[in-house]
Amino acid sequence: MSLSEQSRTQPAPPMAPHGDGSALDRQRVVEIDRYQVLVDPPRDDLVALVEVAAQVADVPMATINLISDTSQHQIATKGFDASVCSREDSMCAAVLHEDEPVIVPDASQDERFRDNPFVTGVLGDVRFYATHQLTTPGGVVIGTLCVFDTVPRQLSAAQEDSLQKLADRVVDLLELELRSRELAASVVELEQARVELERSNQQLAAFAGQVSHDLRNPLTAVAMSLSMIEEEVDPESDDLQFLVRRARGGATRMQSMIDDLLAFARVGAELTREPVDLDEVAAEVHEDLETALVGAELTIDPLPTVPGDHVQLRAVLQNLVANAAKFTRPGQPARIEVRARPTVVLGPGVADPLDPEAGQGVDGWRVEVVDHGIGIPAEQRDRVFEPLARVATEVPGFGIGLATVRRIVEAHGGDVGVTETAGGGATVWFALPL
Repeated sequence: MSLSEQSRTQPAPPMAPHGDGSALDRQRVVEIDRYQVLVDPPRDDLVALVEVAAQVADVPMATINLISDTSQHQIATKGFDASVCSREDSMCAAVLHEDEPVIVPDASQDERFRDNPFVTGVLGDVRFYATHQLTTPGGVVIGTLCVFDTVPRQLSAAQEDSLQKLADRVVDLLELELRSRELAASVVELEQARVELERSNQQLAAFAGQVSHDLRNPLTAVAMSLSMIEEEVDPESDDLQFLVRRARGGATRMQSMIDDLLAFARVGAELTREPVDLDEVAAEVHEDLETALVGAELTIDPLPTVPGDHVQLRAVLQNLVANAAKFTRPGQPARIEVRARPTVVLGPGVADPLDPEAGQGVDGWRVEVVDHGIGIPAEQRDRVFEPLARVATEVPGFGIGLATVRRIVEAHGGDVGVTETAGGGATVWFALPL
C-alpha cells in the first residue's frame, strides 16, 4: 500500500501545537539559524532541487519550507514566488510531528487541511499535497520539502521514494554549506593565529636581544672587575680568593644563561630549509663535545639527510648528546647511542615506525639519542620540555636545553618526546617530516 493510500484510509491525527515555545521549538530555531538561509537570496542549488522535485512529482509547484516557532519561510520555490506566512497558516507545520511523509490526494477532503487558508482560497487553492520532513543529522525536523497542485492527483511508489531521497539531499546541501562556512572560518582563524604567532616570535626575539644586550654589558664589567680584584687579592688569603672565584663563576653562569635564553627566543625566527646531512651534523657535535664526552662511550649509527636548518638541527643533536653525557649513574661512564629509523609521521605526539607490510612510503625520520643513565620519571617526561624545568637539580644546568630542542623541532614541523631505555635510562627522540 502506498503512502497516499494510507493517508486516505487511516484516521487523521490531532493537529500539532503551533509555536508553543517548547524545547523542541527552541531547538528547531537554533538549527535553522545555523544554516543562515532565511536572510540570503534563494540559493541556486536549493532552487534547482525543488525544480527537480516538481518534475519528479509531475506537479507545477514545489517549495522548501523552514518552520520556526512563529513562521514558515519558503527558502526556495518552483511555480510561484517565495513568501513568509505565520506558523498557524502553514499546512506543513501541522504535520511536522509525523514519523513519515504525508501525502494527500485532495486536501479539501482531509480534516487536517480543509479549513487551511492555503486550501480555502484565502492564500491558495491547494488540492494535491505531499510533504517530506527535513531532518538534521541531530534528529531535529526543521521543515519540509513540499510539492502540490491545484487539482487532485496520486503519486506512484517510485515518485514517493524519489521525493524522500530529494528531501534528504536538501539537508545534505544545507550541511555541506554549513561545514564549508565553518571550515573557511577555521582557516581564517588559523591564518590569524599564524600571523599573531609570527608577530609574537619577532617581538620575543627583539625583546630577548635587547635584554641580552642590556645585561651583557654590566656582566662584562662585573667579570672584568672581579678579574682585577683577583689579581690584587693576597694569594695567602684563601677566604678572599674563594669568594672572588665564586663571584666570577656566578657571573659566567649568568652569561651562559643569558645566551641560552637568547637562543631559545630566536628559534624559528629565521629558519633556512635545505638538505641537512645528519651524519655530518653528528660528527660536528662529537668534535664540539670532545671535552664533555671524555670517558663516555658514544656510538653513532648511519643517519639520514633531512630537510631543515643545519645550524638549528645541530643545536638539537648537541643538546641531546650533552644531556645524555651529563645524566649518568654514579660511578658509571656515559653510554650513548645515536640512531635513526624511517617513520610515518601521523601528527603531533605520534610517530610510528614504518610498517614494511603496509607498503607505505617513508615520509619522515625518527632520530633517537639513547642513554643508560638515571632516566626520567614517566610523570616528568612532558615537563622536561618546558623552559627552566629541571628534574635532577644536582646536575648543573638551567633547564633550557630541552625547551630549545622542542621549539626547533616543532618549527621544522616535527615532534619530540621521551621514552624509557630498556634496562634503564632515557631515550629522547625527535621526528622530522620529509
